[in-house]
Amino acid sequence: MTVIVVSWNTRDLTKKAIETLLENAGNVSMHVIVWDNASSDGSAEAIAQAFPDVEVIAHDENLGFAEANNRAVRSVESEWVLLLNPDTETHPRAIENLLRFGKEHPEAGIVGGRTVFPDGSLNPASCWMKQTPWSVFCNAFGLSRVFRNSEVLNSEAIGGWRRDSVRTVDIVVGCFFLLRTSLWNELGGFTAKYFMYGEEADMCLRAAKLGYRPMITPDAQIMHLLGASTKVRSDKQIKLMRAKMTLIKDHWHPAAVPFGQVMMWAWIANRRLASQLLFWIAGRKAERDEWKRVWDNRHQWLAGY
Repeated sequence: MTVIVVSWNTRDLTKKAIETLLENAGNVSMHVIVWDNASSDGSAEAIAQAFPDVEVIAHDENLGFAEANNRAVRSVESEWVLLLNPDTETHPRAIENLLRFGKEHPEAGIVGGRTVFPDGSLNPASCWMKQTPWSVFCNAFGLSRVFRNSEVLNSEAIGGWRRDSVRTVDIVVGCFFLLRTSLWNELGGFTAKYFMYGEEADMCLRAAKLGYRPMITPDAQIMHLLGASTKVRSDKQIKLMRAKMTLIKDHWHPAAVPFGQVMMWAWIANRRLASQLLFWIAGRKAERDEWKRVWDNRHQWLAGY
């Protein structure tokens, strides 16, 4: 199999990701490719020096996550390809178990595992269910936050599920994302307009249209920090909202798209209002400034890609 790691200014994290990958993959023959998106922290040089058997591709511009993976996969000749984020640490036998699970469940097409934070607590962002008019309504008006453990009111996050059982999901997150190279090619890779965030959701939804049903297994576990390459929270939120709006435009019925736009607008408007109230009550300036910036950029993310 081929493992692809796309990095951008995460030198030390990427080195740790590769170290734990090589130590803990299990009984798997791997070719590892690191595609570096024009990092300014010496990532490509440091990784090449530390891991001479790893193929390092140092690109001279930041292509984003989707396009970088697309280009890296072009040279893949193995039957399977695994995408692994640079801010991860592989737990023992995770890769071996994930590959076996993928082989045992060809109906899934795309498979992923369980993710945890550095302290071992559950990181639920290994998978999601797709956005629906109901789910974006619940997000917009805080129902998904108040009733986090409800699979009805927090449906996208599959509220209450500990990711401790095999389950069919709509979206496997790209931090730990395994599929056959032939399926990747059949789908045409990631849709490159998704510069960062949303590309794996788009691919999983397109795979579902071909009859596949992505799945998660708890027997393949990694640590994932989540968003290590995006230091400014408002920048990350703007990118996330832009991706969410694009997914609505690409995968909802056209008649429902205006409702989705209104709910996205209402979601951030309510967060902006709540953050202002918290500033007045508790002096939480950083949170107020973060959501103000997201709100001020609403015309950008409401347009999508």
